[in-house]
Parts: sequence; C-alpha cells; structure tokens
Amino acid sequence: MPENIKPIAAQALVSELTRELESQPCAVVAGCYALASSRTQRGRPPSTCDARSDQVSADQSLASPRVWRQQTGESGMENVTLVTRRLAAVAFADVVGWSSHVERNDLETLRAWKSLRADLLEPKYRAYRGRLQQTTGDGLLVEFSSAVDAVAWALETQQGMSQLGTGEGATQLSLRIAINVEDVIVDDDTIIGDGVNVAARILEFARPGEVVVTGSVRDYVWNKMTVDFGDLGERDLKNISRPVRVFRIDPRETGTKIPAPRQPHLSWSKRPSIAVLPFRDVAGDADQAYFSEGISEDIIRSVSRSHALYVIAWNSTLRYRDRKLDSRAIAAELGVRYILDGTVRRLHSRMRITTELIDVMNGRTLWADKFDGSDSEIFEFHDRIATRIAAEIEPKVYQAESARALTKPTESLDAYDCVLRALSLLYSLDAREFGEAGDLLRQAVALDPSYAQAHAYLAWWLNLKRGEGLSTDLAGDAAQAIAAATRAIELDSEDAFCLAVAGHIQGFLNNSLDAAVDLFDRALRLNENSAFAWGIAASTYCFLGRPDEAFERLRNAWRLSPFDPLNFWFCTVAGLAEFVAGRYDQAIGWLRKAQRINPRFSACNRTLAASLALAGDLEAAKAAAKHVLAVQPGFRVSVFASWYPLRRPGDLERFAEGLRLAGLPE
Repeated sequence: MPENIKPIAAQALVSELTRELESQPCAVVAGCYALASSRTQRGRPPSTCDARSDQVSADQSLASPRVWRQQTGESGMENVTLVTRRLAAVAFADVVGWSSHVERNDLETLRAWKSLRADLLEPKYRAYRGRLQQTTGDGLLVEFSSAVDAVAWALETQQGMSQLGTGEGATQLSLRIAINVEDVIVDDDTIIGDGVNVAARILEFARPGEVVVTGSVRDYVWNKMTVDFGDLGERDLKNISRPVRVFRIDPRETGTKIPAPRQPHLSWSKRPSIAVLPFRDVAGDADQAYFSEGISEDIIRSVSRSHALYVIAWNSTLRYRDRKLDSRAIAAELGVRYILDGTVRRLHSRMRITTELIDVMNGRTLWADKFDGSDSEIFEFHDRIATRIAAEIEPKVYQAESARALTKPTESLDAYDCVLRALSLLYSLDAREFGEAGDLLRQAVALDPSYAQAHAYLAWWLNLKRGEGLSTDLAGDAAQAIAAATRAIELDSEDAFCLAVAGHIQGFLNNSLDAAVDLFDRALRLNENSAFAWGIAASTYCFLGRPDEAFERLRNAWRLSPFDPLNFWFCTVAGLAEFVAGRYDQAIGWLRKAQRINPRFSACNRTLAASLALAGDLEAAKAAAKHVLAVQPGFRVSVFASWYPLRRPGDLERFAEGLRLAGLPE
C-alpha cells in the first residue's frame, strides 16, 4: 500500500484539523494550522476553512475557489487565502509484490519499473489527458478530469501489461489499479481530499492485473462504456469512517471495444537496453569535448538502426559527461543493463580511442578495443569508429543475453527468452539441439504473435532445416519459411534483420533472386551496419554468378564484425564465391577454415567435397564426401541439384559433377 504518499498524509492532517475547527474557537484553530505549517514545512501559513465553506459550485467540472478566513489571536487581523476545489477522477496504480522483487534484485526491479512507467504507463495516461500527481517507490497517482478517461486508461494499461508477456522473473511486474471520483482541494499543484485516501485504500481489493473502482465511478461510467462490474460489496476502509462500495472491472468479460492499436514501444522493454556515455577526453581539454561527444552521438545513431537493441537517446546520456556517478548508478537511473564507455587520447596529430562494453548487472566487461587514427583523416576516422563499434555491440550483447536466458527455468521463459535460448542452440546443428531450437522459436511466436523477430528467426530455422538436410518435407518447410518471413515483414517492415532473412529465403528457398536483391537493398538502406545483412546477401550474389560482388559484401561484414558468430557461414560463402569463379584452390582454403569453425555445417562440407574433386584431389574429395554423409546420411546429388538455386548456366552442373566425382550417391 502506498502509505508514504504525501497527499494522503496531508489529508489525514487536514481531517484532524477540520474536526478541531468544528469544536474549537477560531483562535484555537489558527494555532492548529500554525502547527500544521511547521509539520508540513510549507514555509507559509496554510489555508483554513470556514465551517460553512463546504458547498461546491453547481458546475462541478470547474475549479471552484473558496475564501477561507483565518483570524489571528488578539490582533483581530484576518488573513484571507483562496482555496480551489475541483471534481477529479483519482487513479492509483501500484506494483504487486514490490518488496519481494526488491529483495531478489533491487537494481533490476528499479530498471523494470522505470521502463514500465516510461514505455507504457506515461504514454497512456497522457493519451487520456491524465496528469501525474506523484510517484512513489512502487506506485503512482494520476488525476483525470473524466471518470471515463480514468477507466479507459486503467483498462488499456492492464491490457498493455498482458501484451508485454509473462515469466520475466524478478523483472516481470504486475499492477493493481484503483479509481475513485471525489471533490478535491487543489493546494499548489497537489490534490488533497478524502477521495485520494479512498482510492488508495481500495487497492487492497484488487488482485494482480485487476482494476477496482468505487460506486461513484460506476455511477459515472455504467452507461458510457460497455463494461461489466463485479460487486465486491461495502467495505470498511482504514481511517475512513463510512463503508465504501467497491466494484471490480474484469476486462476479459467486458467487451469494451477500446481500440488497441499496435504500439512498438511496448516491445522495447523486451530488447536489451544500452546507454552510450559521452566519451571522455583524457587530457580534459574542454575545447576538444565536441569530438569525443560527437563520437558517442554517432554511435547512438548507428546502434539505433538495429531493432534488436533499445538505446538511450544522446540528450539523456549527455548529462553524465562528468562521471559523477559510477556505471551501476548510471544504469539504474537510465534503466539499462549495458553501458558503452570510452576515452579519447591525443598525442600531437595522433589519436587513440578506447571502448569498453560493460554488463552492469554482472559487473563484467563484454568487449573492449582500441582504435588509432590521425587528425588528417579525422572525419573518416570518426565515421569508421562509430560504424565498427555499433556493429560489434549487437552480437556481444546477444551472447550475454543468451547466457542469461539459459539460467532461467523453462516454465518462466517469455517470447524474448525463447528466442535467446534458441539462438544458443541453433548453430551447433546437432539434431537434438536443433530440434529444441525450433520448438523454442515456435513457442516464442505463440507467446507473442506480434514479435517480428521471433517470426524471422523461425523462418531462419526452417531455412537451415532445409539447407542442412534435416527436412523430411522440403516443399512444406520451404512454404512455412516463406510465410514466417513474410509475416515478420508485415509486423515490422523497417527491421533490417527481418528484411535480410526474407531476402535470403526468397533467393535460397523460393529461387526468386531478384526479389532477394531488392530485400537486401532495403535492409542495408535501413541499417548499413548490419554485418548479418551484408554477409547473408553475399550468398545471393553467388547464386547469381557474381562472385566479385559477393566478396564486396563479405568484406563489409568482416570489417563490421571480424569475429562474428556467423563466421563459419561467411567463410562458406567465400568458398562458394571462389567455386563459382572457378578458383577451386582458393575455395578449398576458405572452406577448410569454415569447417574448423563448425564441422557440422553441411553447406560447407558438400561445397568442399565438390571443390576438392574438381581440383583433382579425389582422395581428399572422397574423405570429404564421407564427412558429408556422416553429418547428413540421406544426402543425394539428384535431390540437391533439383532445388539448389545456382542461376548462371553451367554453375549447378559443375557443382553436381564435383559431388559425383567425390563419390556421393546419386
């Protein structure tokens, strides 16, 4: 219960003094209010009320000023102040089980609460013209000018909470909301009144995810909204002399028809959150601050292009340029899990920039690097550093997030956790782990059908299933992959990852290479720092018979992410590009490297077997063919050649010939 809310404490004092007003002379009352002034530390005498001034204007929607007279002892002088009243719908929301959450993880709980307020509660109450009166450690008080607006806000807020998913452990918060309508006193910008207390007291009758209201709220909205009320009866409330009738609103039974448009910001709390702090000039030269702060701004701009991360705006991080707080305190204030910090050092015409990506929750560095440049190339250096750092952040954060998801019990996974856990299993290509990854991705889509990247990852898994020879229904899995990729783009047409996945699937599974090129171009226009999009696009250019353009894209991917988790894929594509160009020895070099990274990757193994055979090393080719069959026992050359999308005349025929020479079954 929000016992520490100031309006409630103030109202209790006002109630006490009002009783004194009814039974004591004005001089005594004046003394009581002088005492109240010292208690509340207002710095000025508070208003007091004539016993006859409790009448409210006929137009209750308007603020109503009243003259309260205070007579001081022997002087006979009167101080006249104005007191304003208005009719208000008062809504309290608080977090269920706050103390337990804090006990388990105080920093993570604070981050989750700040994120919930910023991403859901505040946008919605502003949409219904609500005015925040006060926030506490675990709750907030909002005033609305309309009971209908207050109820609509409460229902949409709880609806939004349900869309955020469940099973987030200590970070998954539940709300209770209580609403009352009452005539209140306006003291400066604070509302005081019996109705504020009542709204706070009836919270105890709301279960997690519920909205409860008083009878007065029900009387205002019963014929204005298609909602049902569950009568909880008359209730005795602490420090309230009269019983209050309480009703529950159950949104599952109301059919309120309140519009619920898709709101992307509701998914932000499911993304890893990161703050890029202003880089520090080691020399402390204020004249050079523009350069170090400019790098931070450019990194933020680059990272924000990725829909996989939630990055704090530059204007919000600029205040930490002086580092008066440590990283843990900064993370708590901003509600983030990760911080990127850095320094700039100059020596004559040379510059060195160091960076560090910190997992604040675990107190460890995920990645650190340094970059050297000179004043003569300052703008190029600036852009190169920002681009490289932005590309490095995403895979490092995702690795940390995947490790975190593995520590959660299976029954508490939400859609985001399911995707993370699937990614930790996906590329081992072990049959059992690969199947488990598919189950997790289907679970993610079921838990959150509006999660675009979950659909994209499911499409990617189906693509791997087909390409790695794990599919027993080639046409059916291809159709499902195309449908999932299409759905991902429908949900978020500006997510570069979703577009890149759709591009590869159009080329690899649907043999629509021109459509694939268009999708990759769209992805890279949206996020030119996506190593994934650059690297995966290279395979499409191999299918088109344009190996040099494939290598251009691979070089971009490696420049952005030299140690990318998909390097086994990128090296395989490099080998395929050399194969298409007829440079079999170079192809073998790339494919051997890919095989060392991931020996179970069938796309590498079969291309290696064909390259060795066409290079004339039949003994090594036959050994490679045995490895192909060990990983993919059902491999058949004719089946592979029936769907593999090499378009340029002669390329597919050469590939099939090499596979036959290696001894793979027809």
